[in-house]
Amino acid sequence: MSTRAFKFDTLQLHAGQQADPINGSCAVPIYQTAAFKFKDFHSAELIASGREPGFEYSRISNPTVDVLEKRIAALEGGTAALAVASGAAAVSYAVMNITKAGDEIVSAKSLYGGTYNLFMSTLPKYGVRTVLVDTDDAENFERAITVNTKAIFVEALGNPNMDIVDFEKIALIAERHRIPLIVDNTFGTPYLFRPFSHGANIVVHSATKYIGGHGTTIGGLIVDGGNFDWGNGLFPDFTTPDPSSANQIFWERWGNDPALGNVAYINKCRLHYMRDMGASLSPFNAFLLLQGLETLSYRMEKQTSNALKIAERLEKHPHVAWVSYPGLPSSPYHELAKKYFPKGASGILSFGVKGGFEKASAFVESTRLFSFLANVGDSRSLIVHPATVTHGQLTEEQRLSAGIRPEQIRLSVGTEDIDDLLWDLDETFGKVFSTL
Repeated sequence: MSTRAFKFDTLQLHAGQQADPINGSCAVPIYQTAAFKFKDFHSAELIASGREPGFEYSRISNPTVDVLEKRIAALEGGTAALAVASGAAAVSYAVMNITKAGDEIVSAKSLYGGTYNLFMSTLPKYGVRTVLVDTDDAENFERAITVNTKAIFVEALGNPNMDIVDFEKIALIAERHRIPLIVDNTFGTPYLFRPFSHGANIVVHSATKYIGGHGTTIGGLIVDGGNFDWGNGLFPDFTTPDPSSANQIFWERWGNDPALGNVAYINKCRLHYMRDMGASLSPFNAFLLLQGLETLSYRMEKQTSNALKIAERLEKHPHVAWVSYPGLPSSPYHELAKKYFPKGASGILSFGVKGGFEKASAFVESTRLFSFLANVGDSRSLIVHPATVTHGQLTEEQRLSAGIRPEQIRLSVGTEDIDDLLWDLDETFGKVFSTL
């Protein structure tokens, strides 16, 4: 039979799925079960140890969740994926899988507030230190690396400032120091940006956002690029027996699987951290995320187009102090956007209103189509004040260090008619800045 490398719009509908073998269901069935009956004692032993594919217990793997994992791996161009309960769990597991007390990671300082807290407040309690660097100079990452550094972490588009790093330069730095590059591709999505094509080794997502697309469910994803040598001597947990998984040596067993390729990283994450800590994704949530994933490319095209038009309008508005959107030619990240995001720079932007916090808070409360809530990526347009909500748990000093300003508003632009969205913003400016 002839083979074909299917394109993105096809993969987002078909990858990882076959028609249900019992009833022929075309839609992915929801396997809402805690556990699975073994055929015999021998198969139970093989499945439980991970030596053969199969399903044992839904905390570890589930057929509905399995389709989501295979589909996102295909869309990102990775070898395998692990679906987890939230984006926060995805970032946590991605880092915990390769670090221990005494280790360090180097991260961009422009981060989602929850990730900032994980790196600067939670992981240090377990002995893992994070060094935050200014990403405008890629050499800052190299200067921050020590003998204890185990990874570099960046966001595809910084939240909420929409800054872009030079991924290929940073990937070369990571490769030179024999450590992986982890990219949070939540804002980028696999449709707009493919981190593995530019040297990344691990990708994480908050699937709650663009992948789900409708604000209905929480979920996270970790994708293994299958392109890193975990046996290079810097990651002994991969090359020594793991007592949490029947003393298997993950690099020896899965470093070059004849059927799957290098899937040591994702299998260690599943059979160690998912099994022990259990932030599993429910089958029903996986089903909802699959529904959203089927229309990802179409939504992203409309949301990106709408965001650019809004950014262009805001840039010229007399009551706007500044706009952060890399799709604008005036953005300092515009050249990087053209290189890494040729289909568009996503549907999220930030801007500062003149008048500071008082006017910003009034603006956020006054829109009609833009819903005031703490999420992004919905088909509906959303608005939030980062300093109060997404980064509100940070100190003022930490917020300023991360580039979060009191006059800042973040928009997540939806798929509504652009004329209606522009009308809503114009009406809101009129109300907030009225002299009456």
